[in-house]
Amino acid sequence: MSSAGTSWGRPELTTNARFREHRAHLAEQDTGGVFRYIYEQNLWGSPESVSGQGSESAATEHIRAEIPALLRRWRVRSIADVPCGDFGWLSTTDLGVTSYFGADIVPELVERNRQRYAADDRRFEVLDLTRDRLPAADLLLCRDCLVHLSFEQIRAALRNIRDSGVGHLLTTTFPELEVNVDVETGDWRPLNLQLAPFTFPEPLELITEGCEEGDGHYADKALGLWRVADLPDVD
Repeated sequence: MSSAGTSWGRPELTTNARFREHRAHLAEQDTGGVFRYIYEQNLWGSPESVSGQGSESAATEHIRAEIPALLRRWRVRSIADVPCGDFGWLSTTDLGVTSYFGADIVPELVERNRQRYAADDRRFEVLDLTRDRLPAADLLLCRDCLVHLSFEQIRAALRNIRDSGVGHLLTTTFPELEVNVDVETGDWRPLNLQLAPFTFPEPLELITEGCEEGDGHYADKALGLWRVADLPDVD
């Protein structure tokens, strides 16, 4: 895979290059170790957020307005946010829900969030989306996560979500992408969840983020909403 382009026809981001510079070390880690190392080394390279450029204030301006509106339309009262990352962009957003559960696979990040943001209606826990039991919630927000997982781990995460009792899934998708490719967990590529090997149905709603990374090549980046009961079996 060259730096000039990729098999999905879009330019690589600096995220990919940083990951591959550390690939030998990351290959020795389990999933938690991969993302802990990325956090410790700030491999996603944002000066504002350890969760990466996609979690910066400018990159989330549109969705910080649109997500609460979507939650109101679907009468969402409880939300699980997995992974929650550093909770930076959501910390300034009034979601209008009665309970928020944020989880991440990096213990140090979770502890930092607890110290900064925990409240009676907001808690943070360590959780691996691919295997740990998810809390019951009206909606699971899973932004900028599956794009960093291998196909095998995405399938595990989707099975876990289907078994959780969560009502709706709001997650990252690139609806104009023409082919999905596999990567090592911790790397990055866009995903169109309506294509093989996932074949999601049409989303109930799409929030286009207005992504400016990649000189406009990722302008279709969106949060898609699905009923978990409507998701296909990925076994």
